[in-house]
Amino acid sequence: MRLLHTSDWHLGQNFYQFERCYEHERFLAWLLDTLEQESIDGLLIAGDVFDSSNPSSAAQNLLYRFLTEARQRVPHLKMVLTAGNHDSPGRLEAPAPFLSLFEAKVVGHISRDESGIKLDEIVTPLKNKEGNIVAWCIAMPFLRPSDVPRIEGAADPYMAGIEALYRQAFEAAQSLRKSGQAIIAIGHCHITGSKTSDDSERRIVIGGSEALPVTVFDASIAYVALGHLHLAQSIGDDPTRRYSGSPLPMSFSELHYPHQVVVFDLEGESAINIRNIRVPRSIDLLKIPASPASLEAVTDALLALALPERPEVEWPYLQVRVRLTQPEPTLRSQIEAALAGKQVRLARIETTYARSEATNGAPASSVDELNSLEPSDFFERLYRHRYHETVPSELMTAFNELVHTTQEASA
Repeated sequence: MRLLHTSDWHLGQNFYQFERCYEHERFLAWLLDTLEQESIDGLLIAGDVFDSSNPSSAAQNLLYRFLTEARQRVPHLKMVLTAGNHDSPGRLEAPAPFLSLFEAKVVGHISRDESGIKLDEIVTPLKNKEGNIVAWCIAMPFLRPSDVPRIEGAADPYMAGIEALYRQAFEAAQSLRKSGQAIIAIGHCHITGSKTSDDSERRIVIGGSEALPVTVFDASIAYVALGHLHLAQSIGDDPTRRYSGSPLPMSFSELHYPHQVVVFDLEGESAINIRNIRVPRSIDLLKIPASPASLEAVTDALLALALPERPEVEWPYLQVRVRLTQPEPTLRSQIEAALAGKQVRLARIETTYARSEATNGAPASSVDELNSLEPSDFFERLYRHRYHETVPSELMTAFNELVHTTQEASA
């Protein structure tokens, strides 16, 4: 049985101020072709299907159209979807009865009845083309405190509850499987030792805990399909414990990420032939210049920028990187003027300021000192910290007028 692991689609996400429907359409069209060309039997989607807990109708349409077409093009395909921390568990599970007709299993949250956690909702069989059970999948969604069992007396109840739930799910899978059947797991979490993105992943700290030990997954589990982190990576150099990563870059910090999906085969109780398939990028990301430079150098580089003709939906996203010595009120207008007529989308202007040695060693203020400061004092200190020079007199006058007006309005 051949499986494909993917995660973190973030359907409905905007890249800064630009919507990304075209990119997601291209990715899903490529994924449909890949499912067919690779003769995939099972599709594992490890959370963050949507970017928001309240996705747009367009984003939802993308998902359900994809699932329908996947089933049409690969009639025997089994699909397992779990909710991530961006997803609404209830919204993702709402069409579950309908999706079950497509043999698509959806797990958004942990269900309970009078006897406790319904482990049969988490542990699901995976069947081959002939309808025989080849493996059992622990389909674990992102776990919130209300999802996990309460472990009295534990130093970290949340962490202990997660470990207990994974153990219970594994024991349930063990009791169901027969000799020769593998156990695989899906988890949407941050595993200790993994590498995060700089500015595109929402931290999932709950109760002081962020990263989980990889040992929450029993050593006999053949493959662990992880979601949440956007950088594709194995945990501890173990190819059977891995993040597939996001198929699209979620920020400019992911410009050089190897966006991909993971394909592997199940042979008996083991995962073999594990390999990555790169996802083609439909929209380029540009950083100009490669390192922050003066405004004059940046505008010269933008004026010299030559781009090939392409449809507007394929225009690249651009991050401009400028180093300033003082605030520049006309910064955006100068950059936009340099880009006039060029087929590019200005997504972000990154500004940095040259530091002066005089301000680097400034002593920290005590709480009492901060409490004694007037708004103008705060403003002056903030300005000096940011720009490393005194506030211009006209700007200080305008700030004081604003403070005075605000105080009068609230009196």
